[in-house]
Amino acid sequence: MAWSPAENRYESMKYNRVGRSGLKLPAISLGLWHNFGGDTPHERKVEMCRTAFDLGITHFDLANNYGPPPGSAETAFGEILRTDFAGLRDELIISSKAGYDMWPGPYGEWGSRKYLIASCDQSLKRMGIDYVDIFYSHRFDPDTPLEETCAALDHIVRSGRALYVGISSYNSQRTREAATILKDLGTPCLIHQPSYSMLNRWIETDGLVDTLDELGIGSIVFSPLAQGMLTTKYLGGIPEDSRAAQNHFLKKDFIRPQTIDNIRKLNDIAQARGQTLAQMAIAWVLRGGRITSALIGASRSSQIVDCVKALEKAEFSEQELKAIDVYAREADINLWTRSAELV
Repeated sequence: MAWSPAENRYESMKYNRVGRSGLKLPAISLGLWHNFGGDTPHERKVEMCRTAFDLGITHFDLANNYGPPPGSAETAFGEILRTDFAGLRDELIISSKAGYDMWPGPYGEWGSRKYLIASCDQSLKRMGIDYVDIFYSHRFDPDTPLEETCAALDHIVRSGRALYVGISSYNSQRTREAATILKDLGTPCLIHQPSYSMLNRWIETDGLVDTLDELGIGSIVFSPLAQGMLTTKYLGGIPEDSRAAQNHFLKKDFIRPQTIDNIRKLNDIAQARGQTLAQMAIAWVLRGGRITSALIGASRSSQIVDCVKALEKAEFSEQELKAIDVYAREADINLWTRSAELV
């Protein structure tokens, strides 16, 4: 029997305005970074997208290199757009990015005009669409003039390849510079996508949150669960099938005794609130209304359902926030600002 989206899909999801733009994003968005490549059965990908959309998640976040192998997440999502999501394009926000290693040679990564425009074209072809809603510079390139990167983003919008542009993992200073250049070009920076969680609070110490507020730029934070660390998964060690066991992005040495002890204390606070730790972690990054959307990943549909329930208990008392601050300590797990060293 053919799937039809839930008629009540917009009733319970909260939608937040992106900075000072006219666009709104769901408070929780679905990222297709992990678990959407060739090593995941297509039926599971379909089920996750259906579940997300039925819950009011309209934003699906991709990048050129998502997989594995690179490009396979966009190819799989393109197939879903042609089948299950056929006729729903105008209800969706689809984003992609370019910045990390994608193809061999000197033109396959970073922030040159050559790479960004070619990558955007490849992404559109893989997904079978005419435009993406948001296209990002995935990381700051210290060797390419920021004017060139921003001019490429401006061209991507003016040529109809994207409706809006954003940046990811730029620090506060570089964000100000990029926003000024883009404003002068006439294509304002819509949104910033930084990593942020109770174990990775660099956007607070860097002043990025204040900068985004001042400039009227929206924010969508990735890894709000610290790649699964802010769940109960690692409280008893490192499971064989876990992301940490693969020692790729989530390193085994991130699972330190002090960090695990802090996570255990945070789990106690979540239980006292009547939430899972994951739900509290998502609610926490959204606290106070300064973050537009929390970008989650999932390996199965039940995780998406669980994460969306975070919105049922999104408020915190001052006492709860103070208790969380005791254990929500920087754990030195931010890989994404190290690659360009936030220069």
